[in-house]
Amino acid sequence: MNHILLQSMTGFGKANGHFQDKKISVEVRSLNSKGLDLNLKIPSTYRDLESPIRKLVTENLLRGKMDLGIYIESQQNQAAGLINEQVATAYFEKLKAINASWGTNTEDYLALVLRMPDVLTSQFEELSEPETAFILDLVQQACAQLQKFRKQEGLSLATDLLDNLGHIQTELQNIVPYEQERVAQVKERIQKGLASIDESRIDANRLEQEMIYYVEKLDISEEKQRLQQHLNYFTETLNQEASGKKLGFIAQEMGREINTLGSKCNHSEIQRRVVIMKDHLEKIKEQVLNAL
Repeated sequence: MNHILLQSMTGFGKANGHFQDKKISVEVRSLNSKGLDLNLKIPSTYRDLESPIRKLVTENLLRGKMDLGIYIESQQNQAAGLINEQVATAYFEKLKAINASWGTNTEDYLALVLRMPDVLTSQFEELSEPETAFILDLVQQACAQLQKFRKQEGLSLATDLLDNLGHIQTELQNIVPYEQERVAQVKERIQKGLASIDESRIDANRLEQEMIYYVEKLDISEEKQRLQQHLNYFTETLNQEASGKKLGFIAQEMGREINTLGSKCNHSEIQRRVVIMKDHLEKIKEQVLNAL
């Protein structure tokens, strides 16, 4: 298990830090998916960082259904700079003077002032290079935490896969004695059938051809050999990075050989073993869906 490189697609990572007066956190969650499906939830302040964030996530996490959020948990003087007080005061004094000279009733000056040009400044200042680097570094840290989580989950996933693989291997070996018994039963049925037939009516060449065809049709040695190869290849592939899709393909090939064994075995006990193999293979297929 020390060499297992399999990772789960499920994971969670978080990183946080302070930049000037802001406390910022980045969270990324991942679930299984055939490709990369990234959903970003970021403040408008960082909207220009969407492209580099997507690039970072793609390079580090490869695939999965992911939600990445950036949260400004606290910001001192958040309202500072949003209202140009000097311009607003000038508008207020001028409106009040006009109102007095006209002798009209008192107006809601604040509502009027806020609609005047240049009173409200842009809510978002241009993103500085240091803050850009800080945010991208937090994203990198969160991705690294998620990768760590994925590796831990991958070890647990590999343990379950190897356990189910071992059950299939055991049942494949348990078939051997029943296979010998099955051959004897087939021979006995053929001999009984021939005994009831008038030998003068038998075409020896045709009989030989039919016997060869029948024996080949019932022979499961090739299926057993190919299944064993798939089992070995599956185990080897667990030691490769980002092998989830390949493991899925191997599991499909294992299924083909197991199904053929079941259709050709013509023996109740072997059929029972095949059913057990199918059960464990289905568990493998479900587990592989969560493998990166």
